[in-house]
Amino acid sequence: MLQGMTSKLLPMAGVCALTMLIAAGCATRWQEVEQRISVMTFNVENLFDTTHDEGKNDYTYMPLAAKQTPEHRARCASISVEKWRDECLNLDWSKRLLERKLGALASTILANGQDGLGPDIVVLQEVENLNVLERLRSEYLVAANYGPPILVEGEDLRGIDVAFLSRLKIVGKPVLHPTQFRRIDDRARQDTRGILEATFELPGGDLMTGFAVHFPAPFHPTTLRIQSYEFLAELRATLPTGRLVFAAGDFNTIAAEKSVLDEHVAPTWTVAHRAGCRDCRGTHYYAPNDDWSFLDMILVSADAGRWALDTNATRVATGWPAQTSSAGTPQRFDPATGRGVSDHWPLAVTFERR
Repeated sequence: MLQGMTSKLLPMAGVCALTMLIAAGCATRWQEVEQRISVMTFNVENLFDTTHDEGKNDYTYMPLAAKQTPEHRARCASISVEKWRDECLNLDWSKRLLERKLGALASTILANGQDGLGPDIVVLQEVENLNVLERLRSEYLVAANYGPPILVEGEDLRGIDVAFLSRLKIVGKPVLHPTQFRRIDDRARQDTRGILEATFELPGGDLMTGFAVHFPAPFHPTTLRIQSYEFLAELRATLPTGRLVFAAGDFNTIAAEKSVLDEHVAPTWTVAHRAGCRDCRGTHYYAPNDDWSFLDMILVSADAGRWALDTNATRVATGWPAQTSSAGTPQRFDPATGRGVSDHWPLAVTFERR
């Protein structure tokens, strides 16, 4: 549990030394160390491995050599968006390119945490499967000392899932809750993800529950995002009062849907960037409209017991230079050059024990 603690009073080396002292029977008490937990949400934009997952439409993210069959070309020909059709036909998603992507993501995660070791918890969106997430953790994020990744396969047709990486101890079994949509057609349902719930043990023994989310995209009706917020509220209501609860991820709520936050979120949650990042432009930039939005958010329960959001530590996490384009916007990963990271910037918060 100590490995899930960061501190303003001790550098990471001091935390390690403290761990050894306690193991040796030292009488050091928890309250002698300021207890802080960092959480970051990060849409990693199409983190796919290089092989096909049965039942998933992941054919774009395969090596070019595997795309030469008539069946594959016929699948691509049915895609109406020219850019996506071209990627399906011609993108060479090779092992080497995947390694570049994994390296860029790892550098971003490590750079946006204390002492270059990443946040205590990272909430991820657009991860294809446990296999590629475990590669990121075990091959590229060794320094972060994250435990086994948390991912439960969902029903999104492309195969993208939400997930957690954490240094904190997991309590109980994570659960993926399929969102209970009303009045949704089958095609739209195929483009949705469930809400992943996991509970962690905090320093001192308190529990914290996190919800990882990836709501329906902005081109879907606003009502689907409203239903997602309502379902999230239902899940939150099942938890004990006084527990620290957060929801993090890509809520896909554009700036023009501000009223959705005002009506369905703000009354029951603290919206982290509204409380502590008021001068921040957003985490996602939509060039056609020259428009910034906080698609990526972290919501925090008002009744959090002995823990609270440190509003002074809430930030858009841009600690790795490759995240930012020359225009000052998120730099998505470019398969042609291997440069960039994601079309989203992460958002990071810190919780502290009062």
